[in-house]
Amino acid sequence: MKLSYSERLSRIADVTVIPTRIRSVIGPLFGKTLLSGSQSHMDIGTAQRLQFDLEHTTIRELNQFLHHDLRLLARQRDSDLNIEITNPKGQHNIAVGVDFPVNIDILGDAGYFVAGMNQQAHVIVHGNAGWSVAENIMSGSVRVKGCASECVGASGHGGLVVVQGDVSSRCGISMKGCDIVVGGDCGHMSAFMAQAGRLVVCGDAGTNLGDSLYEAVIYVRGKIHSLGTDARQETMSAQDIQELGTLLEQAGFNYAPQEFKRVASAKTLYHWHVDAGAHY
Repeated sequence: MKLSYSERLSRIADVTVIPTRIRSVIGPLFGKTLLSGSQSHMDIGTAQRLQFDLEHTTIRELNQFLHHDLRLLARQRDSDLNIEITNPKGQHNIAVGVDFPVNIDILGDAGYFVAGMNQQAHVIVHGNAGWSVAENIMSGSVRVKGCASECVGASGHGGLVVVQGDVSSRCGISMKGCDIVVGGDCGHMSAFMAQAGRLVVCGDAGTNLGDSLYEAVIYVRGKIHSLGTDARQETMSAQDIQELGTLLEQAGFNYAPQEFKRVASAKTLYHWHVDAGAHY
């Protein structure tokens, strides 16, 4: 039986509502003893911090807490909660689907889809990450302090994604309004079919950059190996320089916006034309 929010709140000590390991975290915050038997592997770091050790906690339990029980905690507290995840060891789907204003630190490397579908949360990966970091991000922010694999920020609608190192191919594919800032280089086909938003590359960009662009804009500080179909380099305007400077500051990079090149759509593929048939 699915419990309503009020039922979950009133039955928070009930073993049928919260998994055993999760109850061991929540109990001390409410001044209740919710766990009997085995010792918990998740500890309260401080009054404002919860620590989840993925050596002993499953991804399902972690994400269930972040989706549901986190709201119960927040309702009962005056201060913000910070989540610390240890021993990720490249596991997939960490902190996926979070829709709450919480700070999440992942202390190590993460696998595929870390912080996918993020809303409101601010997630930091203290290491490298696999495919599809922050896939379909809606709001909030996701930062990777190392490098990331393919498809960073794919289909992202909003929010900010920062990778401090290099990213692989197809970064920002089909992005729909998010901002992505890459501290190093990006691979081939980045911003492929990007519809809205901004991709900033502080290093070099691989081949076929911005292939089939729509309204998204790309800024590259280093070398552009080649542009994709219907992408073209344009002159940086005063507005570009102002907005890019603000975005770089938000992302934590101290580069002059005047050093960047602007790439946008030539808009020749917006409507079918027989002479351009081979390029569609």
